[in-house]
Amino acid sequence: MLKKPIYFDHAATTPVCEEAFMKMKPYFTDIFGNPNSQHAYGREAVKAVDEARDTIAAIINCKPNELYFTSGGTESDNWALRGAASAFKNKGRHIIISPIEHAAMITTAHVLEKEGYEISFMKVDGEGFVDLEHLKSIIRSDTIFIGCMLANNEVGTIEPIKEIAAIAHERGVVCFADAVQAAGVLKIDVKDLGVDMLSMSSHKIYGPKGVGALYIRNGLLIDSIQTGGHQERMKRGGTTNVPGVVGFAEAFRIAARDLDKNFEYVSMLRDRFIDRVLKEVPFVKLNGPAKENRLPANADFSFRYIEGESILFSLDLAGIAVSSGSACSSGSLEPSHVLLAMGLPEGLAHGSIRFSFGKHNTVEEIDYAVDVLKGAVERLREMSPLFNKKEILKNV
Repeated sequence: MLKKPIYFDHAATTPVCEEAFMKMKPYFTDIFGNPNSQHAYGREAVKAVDEARDTIAAIINCKPNELYFTSGGTESDNWALRGAASAFKNKGRHIIISPIEHAAMITTAHVLEKEGYEISFMKVDGEGFVDLEHLKSIIRSDTIFIGCMLANNEVGTIEPIKEIAAIAHERGVVCFADAVQAAGVLKIDVKDLGVDMLSMSSHKIYGPKGVGALYIRNGLLIDSIQTGGHQERMKRGGTTNVPGVVGFAEAFRIAARDLDKNFEYVSMLRDRFIDRVLKEVPFVKLNGPAKENRLPANADFSFRYIEGESILFSLDLAGIAVSSGSACSSGSLEPSHVLLAMGLPEGLAHGSIRFSFGKHNTVEEIDYAVDVLKGAVERLREMSPLFNKKEILKNV
């Protein structure tokens, strides 16, 4: 039996890697100047920020002046959507997003609806893939923005962003990709993808919380949503989080350096977990694609006849941390909007658990977690009024 707690919630957040932590430390105590200050302390700070921007820009193949630091993925998503909506409102007020976006996009879109914008949702199939033909059919002359995740945070589906961007540009529409779950995990080349904007977040890739970035293609003029300062080339007011930016860049550098190795290792853990659960736990459904075009860390299951939260609490008592959906929505009692959009019945969507693995997890942890999960599911079903084993087996 493993004695240490097991963390299988890397899609929610990751621990800061040692390299990033050590790189950040001097900027809390010694090199603490405000990068907007005109003295030596400020010049040292702005040099660190510029170097960090250069590092991240090189990884995603953009120019440094196309990269803007933010407080994280939520701000980056808001800026992309609100900034484009404001800048292009004279052209039109029609916005298209996928129905499985993060709450930062879905909620913001609904707020914009109240401000006179019209929102359309492109359809997704049972594995979470966007229906490209449906997307083509709903673009209009007044469409100004198309947004879609590069990879879904709940079920791990990797979307055809390159094709979505091409469709958008054929009609003269701006295309945005949320790469919060994909950055540091998949190779990202914004020029190859063809997107106009792309969001990222540090704490998903073993960097610090509270810092992220938005790529905005040169020549695309969107409005600012955070005013009050000259930071980020007069696009985003607010004192730059120098230690966070430095840590973000270092974590991204490490992730890019080790990307292939980590992808292979974490995919192996995921596949072992998926194979054992599907084989050893009855009445379970894997949500999202089988293994291809799926994030290496993600395994999302729905367990029939029981609530996902009950499984989560049972695993937590056994020292295993998992999620019942995205971290930003797991406090809600509503079933996952992602799973509902994929066509899952509400009852099955309520029984979902997301397992997301990391580079420090082990095969031993995988096997221990499956063993604990099997026992937990069996106990919970025995207590469930929805579970009549004899009747169910009779109809299988």
